[in-house]
Amino acid sequence: MSAHNPAEYPYAEGLESPLSVANDLRTRETLAMVRKALDERRAMLAFQPVVQARMSNRTAFYEGFIRILDEQGRVLPARDFMHAVETNETGRKIDCLSLELGLAALTEEPGLRLSVNMSARSIGYPAWLATLERGLRADSTIAERLILEITESSAMLMPDLVTVFMAEMQGRGICFALDDFGSGYTAFRYLKDFYFDIIKIDGTFIRGISTNPDNQVLAQALISIARHFDMFTVAESVETAEDARYLVDIGMDCLQGYYFGVPSTDAPWKTSRLAKRA
Repeated sequence: MSAHNPAEYPYAEGLESPLSVANDLRTRETLAMVRKALDERRAMLAFQPVVQARMSNRTAFYEGFIRILDEQGRVLPARDFMHAVETNETGRKIDCLSLELGLAALTEEPGLRLSVNMSARSIGYPAWLATLERGLRADSTIAERLILEITESSAMLMPDLVTVFMAEMQGRGICFALDDFGSGYTAFRYLKDFYFDIIKIDGTFIRGISTNPDNQVLAQALISIARHFDMFTVAESVETAEDARYLVDIGMDCLQGYYFGVPSTDAPWKTSRLAKRA
């Protein structure tokens, strides 16, 4: 058998395809825009309600999602860059700005309870820790109204660091939520050490759950695990009335998803007050 002719098989010799080159270029350009936006503080939070399951007209807390804006004010989709910044300093800067914006919202609105996303890697980032300490010192009520959400995959990377940090901050009143629970390969033995206050069950188990027997079994199992460890449960990605009813029936504590509200950069607690006045 004759050897391949590189002219006939240009990508068999380790060369990148035009599509791969174009994707890499787009990623680099997006990352450059993200870094510039962070330097210029072009970012905001979008707030989504997390409602009580049996009284869905009552919001238990809001989750604040970071939104990075380009120079025209358009949102840069997180899916285009988050995977590339998770492990480097740009990811830490995003966490810093997200936390700063969340703390500012908590300071401005005394009745607000808010969750903010973070990577476990940020625990060792001095600027992030300094931002948290400034916020806690500025308002003595913030700690008990702040929830820090750590993704399951992130927490499992450095469980010892996370458990020490959580124990210290829980002693000061901060709550912790394990985000995307069930989506990774959790070492369940760590749950008894972590002492998460809240477990947010990943949307892959929730979407269409009212008609999906497999997801029903899995969600009930995850609720049982949470109850065993005395953790509050939140279902993510609730999108239909049928799914919401089923989740209430199996004992989910809180619900979050488009059925109850999309993430909005207009603070919902402000707009509701304006509506009442009108």
